[in-house]
Amino acid sequence: MSPDTDPVLFSEVREVIAKGSKSFALASQLFSDPMRSHAHLLYAWARACDDLVDGQDMGGAMSHVPDPKDRVAEIRGQTHRAFAGQRVDALPFRAIAAVAANCRIPRAYADDVIEGFALDAQDWRPRSEADLLKYCYHVAGAIGCMMAIIMGVRPDDTDTLDRASDLGIAFQLANIARDIEEDAAADRCYLPLEWLVEMDIPPGEHMKPQYRDRLSVMAGWLAEYAEEYAASARIGAARLPFRARWAVLAATGIYGDIARAVRKRGDHAWDHRVTTSKLAKIGWVARAGYEAATPRALARDGMRDRSKLWTRPRH
Repeated sequence: MSPDTDPVLFSEVREVIAKGSKSFALASQLFSDPMRSHAHLLYAWARACDDLVDGQDMGGAMSHVPDPKDRVAEIRGQTHRAFAGQRVDALPFRAIAAVAANCRIPRAYADDVIEGFALDAQDWRPRSEADLLKYCYHVAGAIGCMMAIIMGVRPDDTDTLDRASDLGIAFQLANIARDIEEDAAADRCYLPLEWLVEMDIPPGEHMKPQYRDRLSVMAGWLAEYAEEYAASARIGAARLPFRARWAVLAATGIYGDIARAVRKRGDHAWDHRVTTSKLAKIGWVARAGYEAATPRALARDGMRDRSKLWTRPRH
């Protein structure tokens, strides 16, 4: 089932994109068809599943969910049916069914994303940096791998998929830095326990005013990690088709501004939610277009050994 031959499905998905993420909606306009269609379908699945587990509406404030583990089980079952070509009725699972059928994405990546939902359903907390990066892979890095396959990367191109995973991880690290206060309000914390111990902050008390200066230090660490993983991802972007490369570089700049703003604000990073202005987004689209036109320079400028970065599961 192609999105081009199912206009009702794609019309519904476009509404999800418009409400769920203005940054993704803008960057995805740089894709060619049907790449854009498949990217939108994948986003619709991921957004809806995340909202279901977190009790959100289009990524808004989290609310109490009485049965998170049951919801994860439902997501897993419906997703497996979609990948198997069986009938599914709900929009997000019809969307992922179309992507699976047209792009031949291995189901293992969808399972990896669902494991991220399962971690949140278990009230999981990271103990170490490795735990944090593993979580970022599951909720965003695996999506990066799926997006890369949509863009034409072969499932056996391990290094390029690693770079795609790195970009998802970079985005999630930026989100975590920005959302520390919102997560705390929902009784969640993605700061590794080892970091809290190092900064002498009792678990669960990191949002108290007396710890704000130390919290800003840890947010800076998150921002630095985000930049390192984004730099790795730029190498992979150089291997993509022009319009895909353009879209990825624009998104990298837009989301990178989030991490940079959090670090720049320091102790005031959570006084107001960090956002990227429309003008800044347009600026990144223009800059990314220039960079996308010179892929050799892009790869050379970003060239680095990623052996010190976290390694995703192999499929």
